[in-house]
This record gives sequence, C-alpha cells and structure tokens, in this order.
Amino acid sequence: MEHKRVTLFAGHYGSGKTNIAVNYALRLAGEGRRTAIADLDIVNPYFRTADSARELAAAGVELISSQFANSNVDLPALPAEAYRLVEDRSLYAVLDIGGDDRGAYALGRYAPYILEEGNYRMAFVANFSRPLTRTPEEALEVLREIEAAGGVPFTDIVNNTNLAHETTAELVQASAGLAEQLSALSGLPVWLTAAEEHVAARLPGRAVLPMRLQEKYFNLPEQKGPPKPRPLFG
Repeated sequence: MEHKRVTLFAGHYGSGKTNIAVNYALRLAGEGRRTAIADLDIVNPYFRTADSARELAAAGVELISSQFANSNVDLPALPAEAYRLVEDRSLYAVLDIGGDDRGAYALGRYAPYILEEGNYRMAFVANFSRPLTRTPEEALEVLREIEAAGGVPFTDIVNNTNLAHETTAELVQASAGLAEQLSALSGLPVWLTAAEEHVAARLPGRAVLPMRLQEKYFNLPEQKGPPKPRPLFG
C-alpha cells in the first residue's frame, strides 16, 4: 500500500472516519514509520481519537488532541501542536477531520501547508448505511460541501459501509457498486474498503483495511437483567 506523508480522513457524521484514522495510524507505525495522529474534530465530542490513547501510545503513535478531549467540557478547541504535523516533513501524519462541512472548517488553517507540500491523501469516508449518504448522489453532495469548507480537494474514496457490530461481509460486498458509482460521479478512485477484522477476512481480492473498533471512553459494562433502583437521596 502506498502511503502519503499526510493522510486525512473526512466524511459525514457516523461514517466511521475516526476508527479508520486510528487503525491507519497503527498500520503506519506497525510498518516502522514515525507516526502521529491529530484529532481535528471540533464538532463531535463523543467519538474521539483520544478514546484510543493507550493503544496508540503502546504502538508508538503520538496523539495530538484537544486538552478537553474525554472530559465534560465541550469547547471547539484545536491543539496548537497540530501545526507540527504539517510542518515536520519527517513525520507521517494522520488527520481525523470533523464531520460534514461544519467540522471541515477547522482544516482551513492547515490547508495552505498541505497543498504547498503536495504529499497528501484526502480520503472521503463513505458509509452507505447512514442517513443522508445512502445513495452515491447524496454522498457526492456531502463530499463537495466538505471540500468547499476545508479547502483541500479529495483525492480518494474509502468505502466504510457498516452497521457497527452487525456488519456482514455480504453488506460490504453489496455496497461495492455504490462506491464505484460515487467514484464515477466524483472522478475519484476507491482507495480502500474498511471493515472490522473478522469481516475483512471474508473480503478477498480487494484493497482492504482490517480494523479493530474503538472502545469508546463512555462505554459502560453490559448489565444483565433490569436496572437496579437507585435512591433519590443519600
């Protein structure tokens, strides 16, 4: 797989771009590349790259995220260190961009550096199981909105059609035609198909990124049986 120095993942809310960004950064590090990942999603505080902080640190991936990540403080703050990812050309940088055009506005401040260097891949993450991107035409509209807001043209498509843990290989295979239609409409190639590891193993003959899904910071242990009553006071 060919890697660019800067790889950006953007898409509609719920497309799965954060999972892809984390797994791609882990892959780069696993190949012996000095890697850092930045969370530029200032819109959605609930699905954060910081959820994988321990796993990233264990793999030697530097994580750059807001100081308020995984807190109860919801402020649209960008880390100042993120500039180093576009300035230090000895580093492989992965950027997780916020959902839709509102989230992509944050990319604008880094766009001149990225475009000047020219060694980047801007991947549109498409999940055709999500509302508002169920068709190639809907996905194309979101793609164009993100491009206009972020100022960095897309170069590739990642097909990440999924239903979380209910995803099957058949679902992913059935979405391949939709990804190709989006490719024809946009003029962009389908770079990767992303899928959870056990699903990816059943997708032969494709450029596949096998993934381990993030453990969310706010996940709670599964409780069996009805919830126990809690006292109102004391």
